[in-house]
Amino acid sequence: MSNRHLARALALQSLYEWDFHQGQTPAPEILTRNIEEFAPELDEKSFADKLVKGVMDKREEIDACITQFAPDWPLPKITTVDRNVLRIGTYELKYDGEIPSKVAINEAIELAKTFGGESSGKFVNGVLGAVYRDQVAQGVEKEADKQKDKDKKEEKRDEPAEKSNEAETPNP
Repeated sequence: MSNRHLARALALQSLYEWDFHQGQTPAPEILTRNIEEFAPELDEKSFADKLVKGVMDKREEIDACITQFAPDWPLPKITTVDRNVLRIGTYELKYDGEIPSKVAINEAIELAKTFGGESSGKFVNGVLGAVYRDQVAQGVEKEADKQKDKDKKEEKRDEPAEKSNEAETPNP
């Protein structure tokens, strides 16, 4: 398991506990305790902290976005795991310019499959896919996505051209 994936899992578990206990203990405190107890050697502590604080700082906007793109599922009816996976994924999609959109979606799907129910992965994929498509439709492009697109274009340009099977005809 990569360090960032583990950091996301710890962030999810901390947000889950915060949500389950209706905010009795601040989420960053829960995260600190979870890291000390379960992953004291984690290299990506600051990444996990950034996720939890980012989700908490933008929670109203994130929850409104989830509500918009999962209209058949009022936020309180979404399972606690799925709700917090969606919060992390939405935060990374909309507010973290360093994380490529596809990485944010794929990581959220993996968290949902690991910690959620049987259909959690599909549900998270559907909601975050809609968030991503809306961003694209609005012309919002993250720096991380721009860089990835630029890298792909450079790779294509550097690939050798395919050889033609036709025999060359000499010029008269």
